[in-house]
Amino acid sequence: MNFEDIKLEKDPTIIFMGTPDFSVPILKGIMEHYKVRAIVTQPDRKVGRDGKVIFSPVKQVAFDNDILCLQPEKIRDILQDINVLEPDLIITCAYGQILPLEMLQIPRLGCINVHASLLPKLRGGAPIHHAIMDGFSKTGVTIMYMDKGMDTGDIISQREIPISNDDTAETLHDKLSVLGRDLLLETLPSILNGTNSRTSQDEAEATYGFNITREDEHIDFSKTKRQIVNKVRGLNSWPGAYCILDDKILKVWKCREGERIYDLGTDGEITRIYDDGFGVKTSNGEVVFTEVQLEGKRKMAAKDFINGYHEKLEGKILR
Repeated sequence: MNFEDIKLEKDPTIIFMGTPDFSVPILKGIMEHYKVRAIVTQPDRKVGRDGKVIFSPVKQVAFDNDILCLQPEKIRDILQDINVLEPDLIITCAYGQILPLEMLQIPRLGCINVHASLLPKLRGGAPIHHAIMDGFSKTGVTIMYMDKGMDTGDIISQREIPISNDDTAETLHDKLSVLGRDLLLETLPSILNGTNSRTSQDEAEATYGFNITREDEHIDFSKTKRQIVNKVRGLNSWPGAYCILDDKILKVWKCREGERIYDLGTDGEITRIYDDGFGVKTSNGEVVFTEVQLEGKRKMAAKDFINGYHEKLEGKILR
């Protein structure tokens, strides 16, 4: 169906809510076919030691296109502003706050969300990371109606993609962002015309992909080598998986499963030096770290790290 074929009584008034890079292709896709009346994003933040103020990628789109941009600390603070704008539809994507019921009731056509998982799997704020960390073979995007729960609303449309063995959170993020844009643009005409389908989620099938914690980032060497490889992939390129070497944080950006099996020794023990890195004992063999970053240093190939390290690595215990 071509967008030119969609007949509406008037151009819909759309408000978009989003914050990170993931939201940008989706917002730009909407703007190519519809007028976005306002954009809501998270407030500017100070980062770094110098307190430099940065604003969200979504705000940059608003700035570049002269679109009204609202940045409330709490979404309730702009309830009156949204009421005045009289939106037909609110579209959210990785905004960062749960919308209160009073907000959900404002748009004539409701509030819809672009979520980066096949709901009801991986509800929550970090579905992309967890899809890889949890060993999923596929994931996808869901367009859904929002309700007062966290990603619990009715499903409008879904599309899945496979997760390849070399996907990281970064590569999967980019694939899903484009997939979300395309699926949303295919789905929007039926939403605006009131002809879309909606399906309740099966609560018995629900799982969660909550925001990543510091504990999630830590590598547990009592896990299997596959679980550790998945963790490293799922946390690349942000925030990164880590362990402790000689009381310093060692981030691990890339690794592979090793072929050796160790019946003796301690989980976390550096077992062997290879051409591309160093092996570490796990519960069922070894994992080979191939790209690492020691605290205070730059990211580097593990073979360069080995050559520059001032002590013998074999036999050391990572924790």
